[in-house]
Amino acid sequence: MADPLQRSLPDEISIWEILVRLPPKALLRCRAVCRAWRSATSARDFLLAHHGHQLTLPLLYGCTNLGVQGEVLDIIPFDHRPGLAAADQLQSVARLGLGLSYPCVEASCDGLLLLSLGRRDFFVCNPATRQYAPLQQIYAYVLLGMYPHSPTGEYRLLLYWDEDLIYPDLAPGTQDGSYVFTIGSGEPPRYTGYPDSGILMFSNSILFHGSLHWHIDKDASTSNMIMLFDTTSESFRQMRAPVVPSHSSLFEMDGMLGMSSFNHAATTIDIWMSQDYDSEAWALKYRVDLPVTDLTAQFGKFTETWNLVVTCWNGDVLMLIKFGEWLLQVDVDGKLVASFHRKLVRFTQFQLKQTLVPHTFFPTLAGYAVNTLPFISPDDYVVDS
Repeated sequence: MADPLQRSLPDEISIWEILVRLPPKALLRCRAVCRAWRSATSARDFLLAHHGHQLTLPLLYGCTNLGVQGEVLDIIPFDHRPGLAAADQLQSVARLGLGLSYPCVEASCDGLLLLSLGRRDFFVCNPATRQYAPLQQIYAYVLLGMYPHSPTGEYRLLLYWDEDLIYPDLAPGTQDGSYVFTIGSGEPPRYTGYPDSGILMFSNSILFHGSLHWHIDKDASTSNMIMLFDTTSESFRQMRAPVVPSHSSLFEMDGMLGMSSFNHAATTIDIWMSQDYDSEAWALKYRVDLPVTDLTAQFGKFTETWNLVVTCWNGDVLMLIKFGEWLLQVDVDGKLVASFHRKLVRFTQFQLKQTLVPHTFFPTLAGYAVNTLPFISPDDYVVDS
C-alpha cells in the first residue's frame, strides 16, 4: 500500500521538484522506496536534470597511508554553504584504495575525475556511480587538461610528450608536443603539434567559454600571458593577462574569468576579474591583506604559497588557505570565516559537480570495475551495476 505522503504528492512534485534536487547518495537510497521511483530516477532525462541541480564545489582530497595496504584516497568536495556543521562541509564522497603509489587528482570534468598513481599510471572514475577504469594507452604522458568535445560528445584528454624529458625508452620515435586522447577510444593519442606545450605542465587548466586556459609565467618575476586551447577546433592561441607576481591561478566567478595571485611574501592576495573577455580587459577587484602573524600563531606556519584556492558562492569570493595542519576559510576582508583541523587534506584548483549520468565508454575500457575495488568505504552508497 502506498504511503500517504506518496499519494498526496503528484510525480511533478515528488520526482521533478524533490528527488531531482537530492545529492546522489540520498537519491540512490530513495530508489529502494518503490519501483516507480526507481524507474523514473534511472531515466536519462531525469539524470541530466539531476546533474544540473547539483552543486559545483571546490575539490579537495586526502591521502592516508595504511602501511602495507598502501594509500587511501578520499575525494572531498568542500560544501561551503553557510549554516552547515563543520563535519558536513568536508564529507568524503568516495574512498579508493590505490596501492603503494602516490595518488593524485589530475583533472575534473562533468563529475568525472582523472587520477594518477606516481604521475605515470592514469585512470578515470566517477565517484557518484563508483565506476573506475585504467587508461593504459596514456601511460607516462603528462596530462595538460580534460574536456568535453562538443561536436562528438566525447571526453578527451590533452596530453604532452617530450621524448628526452619523460621516458625515452617507452615510445621511441614519438614526436615532442601535444596529443589528444579520446577516453574509450581504441586508438593511441593523436599528435596535434605545438612542441612548446610543455610549458603548460607547470600550470593547472580551467575550462571556460569552451576553452582550456592556463596562466603562464613569461619570466622569473611576472606573468602576463594566458594560453588557450579551443576544445572544438582543438587549436591553441594566447590572450593577455594582468601583470602579477608568480603563484597565480585562474577561476570562474559569475560567468567571468578570474585570477588570484600571492605576493612573494605571501601576505597579500590580489583578485583580478576579466571585465571584457573578448577585448582581454582586466581589473583588480580585491586586494586581501592576510593577518599572517595572527594566523600563524594560532594555526601554524604557512609555508607554501600555492596552498590557496579561490572560489565563489552567490557572488562572494571565498578563499581556502592551508596553515600548518589547518584548512582556513577567509573572506575578502582577510577575516577568518571558518577553520578545519585537517592535517592530510590537499588542494586542487578543480571543482566537482557530481553526476549519475551513465557514460558508455566505461564498459569498453580494459580493467573496468563498478561497485568494487578500488572503492573501499563500507559506509559508501551502492549503485546498481
